[in-house]
Amino acid sequence: MDDSKDLDKKERLLAALDQGMVMIHLDARRPGVLVPVSLRGEAHLRLNLSYRFDPPDLTVGEWGVRCTLSFSGSRFKVAVPWSALFAIASHVTKESWMYMEDMPPELLQQPVAPRPSPQPVPVASERPRTFLREVPAEPVDEAPPVAAAAAEVPPEGPKDDAPPPRRGHLRLVK
Repeated sequence: MDDSKDLDKKERLLAALDQGMVMIHLDARRPGVLVPVSLRGEAHLRLNLSYRFDPPDLTVGEWGVRCTLSFSGSRFKVAVPWSALFAIASHVTKESWMYMEDMPPELLQQPVAPRPSPQPVPVASERPRTFLREVPAEPVDEAPPVAAAAAEVPPEGPKDDAPPPRRGHLRLVK
């Protein structure tokens, strides 16, 4: 390993693997990459690695990463040199590391659509860490206000042929 960047990738990948499942992002077209034939032309290939998969041959070494993975039910010995790996993302900690100098040029040129990030709002409850976030509602017909709907119901109660009341459009997201 002749580059401190490669050493950084190795250390970050090993630390993330100690935490749990990790997704590596690589350019499968780079020299030295060994993946199934159907994936060799991928500029952005994502592979999940984990010690929990009980890989008999997962090796994170000076050259890069080697491991036997399953693709559509078939096992394949994968090899990824450090020069082809351009991002590491931990599924457990939600941390990710990008190495822009190794990223394929096609990905750098793609416009990124801005997405507003939903802001969770804490809700007082017995269970901690319960959050609500805004969920876009599907278009619904205009319903009469609740007070007006209640005024339309005769005092003897709803009729048998009346449709059942509509359910609300809000849902709890945990």
